[in-house]
Amino acid sequence: MPQDPAPRKDEEIVSRTSTNYNPPPTPRAREREAKETVIAADLAIEGKIEGSGHVRVAGRFKGDVHVQGNLTIEPGAKVTGGVRASTVIIGGELEGNVDAASRVELLETGVLNGDLKAGSLTVAAGSRMRGQAEFGWDEKAQPGLRMELGAAS
Repeated sequence: MPQDPAPRKDEEIVSRTSTNYNPPPTPRAREREAKETVIAADLAIEGKIEGSGHVRVAGRFKGDVHVQGNLTIEPGAKVTGGVRASTVIIGGELEGNVDAASRVELLETGVLNGDLKAGSLTVAAGSRMRGQAEFGWDEKAQPGLRMELGAAS
């Protein structure tokens, strides 16, 4: 059987450069591509969550959550423990303190029983909170940080 001749140098270069080149993702693209861990609605977990990436709780979690990413507590879900995350969105119930978040959103179904320290706070009508709130005092805070209160129904 005849053997295929070895590729010429110029053909080899063309074949290497003609493949699809995917440049490394930018920091903003990496943030969008960050993996999300989900605790499903029918799960109850006790422990500690640490690391990078986003966490979405639809069930029950008891323990501290310290992530370099976002924490979302879905309506009907409950987290009992301290929280440290970039952005915290509370649609369910959080029984514990939120510390060092750049942004916290308390949705209309959200309940927070604990203290809060954040760069900004958004509060929807119908949400509930029992505790102290400090926001906008971060040394890196930008002008215009504000608390948005929804109108009472």
